[in-house]
Amino acid sequence: MADNRNFHLKIISPTRIFYEQDAYMLEFCSTEGEMGIYAQHVPTTVVLVPGIMRITDDQGEKKIAAVHGGFVEILKNRVTVMAEIAEWPEEIDFNRAHEAQIRAERRLAAKDSTINQARAEFALRKALIRQELSGRAKK
Repeated sequence: MADNRNFHLKIISPTRIFYEQDAYMLEFCSTEGEMGIYAQHVPTTVVLVPGIMRITDDQGEKKIAAVHGGFVEILKNRVTVMAEIAEWPEEIDFNRAHEAQIRAERRLAAKDSTINQARAEFALRKALIRQELSGRAKK
């Protein structure tokens, strides 16, 4: 159970419970900008945008993951992340992400339709995040 310095963090995706442990701090990107969450945060719900999520435990150790959209429910002692996709660095194939970047850039250059442009922009953002995170895992 979380003490006053920690909160219970649960990250779920459609395919699995990605992470479930107590955390000291959570950092992620939302539609409102970058956010950092500690225990006793004001209850709120925010929309996730593709980005790198950082989880810090009470020992100061950080874990990083890529999340690609979803929602975050923040309560005083519990945070639940409902992610469309959540990936650890070792689960990401850099070459595949690079190929996805090239495809997305081609679709953006084609200027097909507004809907296709938005999908291509989202795909490009996911590909770049995956590359950034997998690059960190290789170091």
